[in-house]
Amino acid sequence: MEFSLVLAFIAIVLPVILRLWTRAKKICPAKLPPGSLGLPVIGQSLGLLRAMRGNTAERWIRDRVDRYGPVSKLSLFGSPTVLLTGPAANKFVFFSGALAMRQPRSVQRILGEKSILDIVGSDHRRIRGALAEFLKPDMLRLYVGKIDGEVRRHLEESWAGRKNVTVMPLMKRLTFDIISSLLFGLERGALRDTLAGDFARVMEGMWAVPVNLPFTAFSRSLKASARTRRLLAGITRETKAKMERGEASRSSDLIACLLSLADDRGARLLSEDEIVDNSMVALVAGHDTSSILMTFIVRHLANDPDTLAAMVQEHEEIAKNMGDGEALTWEDLAKMKFTWRVALETLRLVPPVFGNFRTALHDIEFDGYLIPKGWQVFWTAGVTHMDASIFHEPIKFDPSRFENQSSAVAPPCSFVAFGAGPRICVGMEFARIETLVTMHHLVRRFRWKLCCKENTFARDPMPSPLHGLPIEIEHRASP
Repeated sequence: MEFSLVLAFIAIVLPVILRLWTRAKKICPAKLPPGSLGLPVIGQSLGLLRAMRGNTAERWIRDRVDRYGPVSKLSLFGSPTVLLTGPAANKFVFFSGALAMRQPRSVQRILGEKSILDIVGSDHRRIRGALAEFLKPDMLRLYVGKIDGEVRRHLEESWAGRKNVTVMPLMKRLTFDIISSLLFGLERGALRDTLAGDFARVMEGMWAVPVNLPFTAFSRSLKASARTRRLLAGITRETKAKMERGEASRSSDLIACLLSLADDRGARLLSEDEIVDNSMVALVAGHDTSSILMTFIVRHLANDPDTLAAMVQEHEEIAKNMGDGEALTWEDLAKMKFTWRVALETLRLVPPVFGNFRTALHDIEFDGYLIPKGWQVFWTAGVTHMDASIFHEPIKFDPSRFENQSSAVAPPCSFVAFGAGPRICVGMEFARIETLVTMHHLVRRFRWKLCCKENTFARDPMPSPLHGLPIEIEHRASP
């Protein structure tokens, strides 16, 4: 009898308890992640920037993870932020429709508000499709020879006949010249030199605290950005006039390609502001990331004779089938498999982009924590790249990790040097061409050794080796 009463009591009370618990769960949303927002505006921005410049940014992130766990709140560059770490977090960031690409206010004001880095939805698909049109394989095939010519001229003018060179500024100038030619149709001369000077100032304030005072890097960057945008707007109008006169075609350069795109009704697909903003992004993405990658390949090869020898052998085999002075072709690049594995392993160890931001479009939950609408979400590449549970002996340089990526042991969204998902780097193939062509000529023409005993680098915000990586070079052989 008593047992029957207990069962009856449970049958009556349990549904009530479950209903009340469900209502309480709806009323009490997921809690904010642990951590602190710090001081207004400044937050943890200065601490992160100091760590990046002192080459301790990965440790700074690890310390936060050790203290608060893989999800924590902080404030970066004037906005409340949630830091997410790990493969699952990366996948959430790259694939979630609830997160929009959003740069810090400093980046947005410098590059423009209509760039592919900030727009969402149909506008993002439209602009990405336009850029992908220029960067698709059929178009890229046309540019291999031009890139080959720029690399040959650069090595002849800036490397040949010298005993010492500083690699980073030379690689930056090389990639800038390639981009100026292929993206904007700018030939060598005063205009290209002016753009190069302003572009260097643009980069100085990209990740600065967004305080527009005369003495700040952000202020200098804004002024240089305005000059660069005026120049690109002028190039856009001039290119449009050339196309109307039949003096330029869709394949001439990026701006010509973007101007040629139209919708089903024949209306131009992109406005002038959209072309200028996304040309700014292309300038940043194609210039800095590729130059950093090539600089750090040179840095590594100086102390890795086995890897260098394997690369030289690969490129000598390719050169055997080329005529004297003949430019590389698309088919030649396909044979540079080992060199690209070296590049990927370099990107794993020193990703040019330390991390990036998204913005929550509405209140969302991850791993039991609330990310409020409008907050930034910050992810970093190094957390998974240097995770020993993902990459065995992560500090070891091992290009064989990328021999068969289709059957890689690492979980999805662990190697994120190019991002992932619908916003994976649209210029990845362009960067591959720049890198492979440059390394082909470099390893065949020169040997080198580092001049600095201290082989370190800092981030500001991109990685830069000590003193720009000065090296002593020796001419190897004529290609």
